[in-house]
Amino acid sequence: MFNRAPSAEPIPSPLQSPLMIQQLYINLPVANLARASAFYHALGFAPVPEFSGDEAACVAVNEHLFVMLCPHAKFREFTPKAICDTSQAVEMLLNVRCDSREAVDQLVARALAAGGSTHDQPEDFGFMYTHSFLDPDGHGWGVFATTPATS
Repeated sequence: MFNRAPSAEPIPSPLQSPLMIQQLYINLPVANLARASAFYHALGFAPVPEFSGDEAACVAVNEHLFVMLCPHAKFREFTPKAICDTSQAVEMLLNVRCDSREAVDQLVARALAAGGSTHDQPEDFGFMYTHSFLDPDGHGWGVFATTPATS
């Protein structure tokens, strides 16, 4: 699937982008808000009380990436489309980059201990190490770390 190491060229800074996006909020439909919140807290994602309440919960992955956990009824307020049955279909795959292979393994282990699952084994491509997990609602998360390019 992958055949080369990442480029030594830096990824362009958001300041160089014409879209001045500051943060990303991912809205995920969840069957049980308390269960989903407990799962993401167990991963180490921090609760964001300002955007959380009885109808939804927000967790921070870091200062720029947030996940909004919305019960199905609340999620349906945002779209006329049906919510994906993740036991039968994939709605999307979310991917996060960690700073080390150990961090990848640790995040997947936390997910499994908190009630998540996985359908694969870790893969080492030399320049990139990957693994993945599914949250209790079936949302797929890819987790990877890259090795710095050498000259």
